[in-house]
Amino acid sequence: MRTLTYQTDLCVVGGGMAGLCTALAAARHGIRVVLLHDRPVLGGNASSEVRMHICGAHGKDNRETGIIEELELENFYQNPGLKYPLWDAVLYAAAMGQENLTVLLNSSVLDAKTQGDRICSVTAWQSNAETFHTVTATYFADCSGDSILAPLSGARYRYGREAKAEFGETIPPDVADRKTMGMSCLFQARETDHPVPFRKPDWAYTYETDADLPHRNHNFDTNFWWIEVGGEWDCIHDSDRCREECLKIVYGVWDHMKNKGDHGAENWELEWIGFLPGKRESRRYVGEYTVTQNDVEAEGRFDDLVAYAGWKMDDHFPAGFYYTAGYPTIYHPAPEPWGLPLRCMISADKQNLVFAGRNISVTHAALSSSRVMATCGVLGQALGTAVAQAIHENRDIREIDIPKLQDTLMQDDCFLPWHRRAVAPLSLRAHCSAEVVRNGVERGEENLWVGAPGDFIEYTFDEDTPVRQIRLVFDSDLNRNYHNMPFFIRKEEKRFRLPETLLRSYQIVGTDSAGRQEIIRCENSHQRFVLHAVDWRVKSVRLIPLSTHGAPDFRVFGFELS
Repeated sequence: MRTLTYQTDLCVVGGGMAGLCTALAAARHGIRVVLLHDRPVLGGNASSEVRMHICGAHGKDNRETGIIEELELENFYQNPGLKYPLWDAVLYAAAMGQENLTVLLNSSVLDAKTQGDRICSVTAWQSNAETFHTVTATYFADCSGDSILAPLSGARYRYGREAKAEFGETIPPDVADRKTMGMSCLFQARETDHPVPFRKPDWAYTYETDADLPHRNHNFDTNFWWIEVGGEWDCIHDSDRCREECLKIVYGVWDHMKNKGDHGAENWELEWIGFLPGKRESRRYVGEYTVTQNDVEAEGRFDDLVAYAGWKMDDHFPAGFYYTAGYPTIYHPAPEPWGLPLRCMISADKQNLVFAGRNISVTHAALSSSRVMATCGVLGQALGTAVAQAIHENRDIREIDIPKLQDTLMQDDCFLPWHRRAVAPLSLRAHCSAEVVRNGVERGEENLWVGAPGDFIEYTFDEDTPVRQIRLVFDSDLNRNYHNMPFFIRKEEKRFRLPETLLRSYQIVGTDSAGRQEIIRCENSHQRFVLHAVDWRVKSVRLIPLSTHGAPDFRVFGFELS
């Protein structure tokens, strides 16, 4: 046995989408980060171990951008064959290639040392290396989903459904209970060009007719999320029991699809079954503010808004698969989008404990909308950016300049509803041939420059002027109707690829008053948000689109100089 120690600014516990985005954002803003994750791959419910596609806000132009969009676009570029292990590799590369970030996989946190109202250190056990890792940090971000630092540190948390009267909500039961939404073991199948037989294990359940699966869509247009159990058990300590039950159901449902009637599954083969249940709900921290159903319905227009959601309040019945009286969830309407405040990510009683993901300070009703992974990702980016700002300013995260944080997030291509990004002063001083690319809004057709071959956008100054950065935002089709990965693999799949609207190649030309030129030529571009660091002194800067990933025109939301 050995013990390794680390001193850092931020320790992130949990490497799902929330934890990964927290760690990347903080490290990119210049602070030291250690990321502890108890699995061998990053991504949590989105990883190859669970294989839930990333969902987020509904509504026109509401797709989440920033780091979460960057990772999805990188996957389309690096993983055109749509292999889940390669999606894992995309997430791994993002973390391992990030300066200021130390990643410790297979490391389960099992102890926390506290002093008064502060966490001093946490210790994780890395079983495959027989190593203890002890991390001392200024801030600890619990993005573990199950809020492991709550029982270890004594931080306050909630579990289960509040009573209606506690927050004046209408969705919860009249009497509080410890019931939650359950967890699911997903599966994947692949379409072939020939019949594929299937034989069910003896220990699995049998569903002879469709009447045995009431109110459950079982076709290849769903990912069978309704194979869900555990909401009436303990969603933390009964995880293995839930897995065992889910697997019996999975095999029985697939047997039903293949062998009990005509379900169009003759040529499909079972390719993968998840042995790690994907969780929806367990412990939720008590924060500086608790977001409720009423906040959701009022659109969450908080002064300290730093992220947003837009999924319906999707409240699964605790009985899950065994709820047979109707459809297994109730979709309560929610605004598209609604805002989330920084205060719901800061512990009410531990000074240096923060959190992002499905464990933020929300009621059960609000959680039913905020729990999906794209929302967790933007929460993580907001939290990591906020911690970095607090560290740099040497002040408590509760006291940081919120407008400054909001502007930083928007500069990093994080959309904040009802806010407009501040345009770089250098861009405002120059003449621009297309005003729309410097209006501070980077979604919606009305904010888009559209050009044809030969067109360009140009900034000009009265004299040679220093330029240090060029900021670009292209059109990644925020209304595309597909996710990061498919849940079933069809023989022919035309979705799940780089949006045609993205620029593939472009040139940036800076020209000084003597006619000398500085040139950037970019090939194989595949991101929406791009920054170019330069050291130019020029009189004009021209963006010249050259090709796209399939669209006939060139589409640019933002082009700014600073």
